[in-house]
Amino acid sequence: MPSSLSIVCQEPRPEPEPSEGDGERFCGSCAFSNACLATGYGKRELSALHCLVEHIQPRGDGEYVFRRGEPFRAIYAVRSGCVKTSLFGRDGREQVLGFYLPGEVIGLNGIYPESYPCDAIALESSAFCRFSFPAVSQLASELPTVQHHLFSLLSRELGMASLLAGDHTADERVAAFLLDLGARQAKRGLSDTVFRFPMSRSDMANYLRLASETVSRVLSRFREKHWVEITGRRVTLRAPDALRDVAGPLLPTAAQR
Repeated sequence: MPSSLSIVCQEPRPEPEPSEGDGERFCGSCAFSNACLATGYGKRELSALHCLVEHIQPRGDGEYVFRRGEPFRAIYAVRSGCVKTSLFGRDGREQVLGFYLPGEVIGLNGIYPESYPCDAIALESSAFCRFSFPAVSQLASELPTVQHHLFSLLSRELGMASLLAGDHTADERVAAFLLDLGARQAKRGLSDTVFRFPMSRSDMANYLRLASETVSRVLSRFREKHWVEITGRRVTLRAPDALRDVAGPLLPTAAQR
C-alpha cells in the first residue's frame, strides 16, 4: 500500500467520469483494465472481451443490482458509485458483507452454487458493466491473461474476508479498513490519504462486526492522536504509518511498510 506524507488541506481529487470506451479501448474504470494493460490497449486478442461488455441501467441509492437467490448468469463491474453486498437474517437484521468501488467486480461469489448468495445494493447513484459469466469463462479458458485476472479477482474476494476473521481488536479492524479504502482509491489514480466514505457509519460498523458506538470511539481516538481527520464523510489519513502499526497482520505484507 502506498505510503504518503500527511495531507491536511488538500481536497480529494474529483471522481473521474467513467469513459465509454470504444472498439479499441476499454472504459477508464473497467475492472479488466489490468488485464488489458498487461498486453496493451487495442490488442486483437482482447477484442472478444470488449464485445462481452454490456452497459446496464444505472442504479440509484438503495436500488438492487441483484438479489439473493437469483440465478447466477453474470458478474458486474462497478463503473461509478459504490455498492454494498449484504444478507438479511430471518430476524430481519442485515449483515454487510462488503463494499465495492469503481473498477471492482461484484457477483463472483455466485459461481457456486450458481445463484447469488447475497443482495447487491447501490449506496449512491452507480453505473455498471455486465459481463455474461459463461462467455467470460469460455474466453478465460482461451486467454491466459483473462484467466489470470479472474483468479486475481477471486483471490481478492477471499482476502477481504480476512478483515473479519479471527480475534482482532476494534482498533485493528478500523485501521485496516481505512488503509484498505485508501489503497483501493490509489488504484484508481486518486489520493490514498484523502477520500470520502461512500458508506454510512452504521454500514461500516456492521461490516466490521462492531457496534456503531465502538467505531465512533475508535475514530475519535484516532482523531485525538492526530492520525486521522474526519469532516462529515471526508477523511484525511494524517499518519498512515501509525495506522499500519495498529492494523498489523490484517494488512497484506506489501502494505506493512
